[in-house]
Amino acid sequence: MPSAVVGLGANLGDRRRTLQAGVHTLEQHYELVAAASLYKSAPVGGGPQPAYLNSAVQLRVGSQDTPEALLEHCLGIEAALGRERTGETNTPRTLDLDLWWYDGQTVDTPGLTLPHPRAHLRRFVLLPWRELMPGLVLGGRTLDAWLRDLSGQPVCRVEGPSWPWTTL
Repeated sequence: MPSAVVGLGANLGDRRRTLQAGVHTLEQHYELVAAASLYKSAPVGGGPQPAYLNSAVQLRVGSQDTPEALLEHCLGIEAALGRERTGETNTPRTLDLDLWWYDGQTVDTPGLTLPHPRAHLRRFVLLPWRELMPGLVLGGRTLDAWLRDLSGQPVCRVEGPSWPWTTL
């Protein structure tokens, strides 16, 4: 069965609880293989806004699921949990679910690019992804090699990989 990695981020409202709700909703439809730690990071681009909480989950999806179907499901979860898309990029959000990787496939369509096209530029993406897939080679380089280039981006681990199942 195919495997996928979905990144999670939130910087509005009760960020941790919203991320938990996103994970639990994904679990209702897909097998959760693993969750990465929870990280705090500064926003990328846009105007002044609160810090993000970020993580990622690895899912086993059904053989009938396509990357596009998984992405559409993620967008539906975002909307159900209060995400309002304005068409602007790098804006504050209650929940962001990004499909970073889908069973090693390369996809380049107007609605989806896999692997995620900016992953190698974002420490808050690479740190949790490395937890889930430590040996992954992305764009001809290991995640560790990409991370060495991004040492100036402040990202702080705030909780271990059991965070989706723990209570405050």
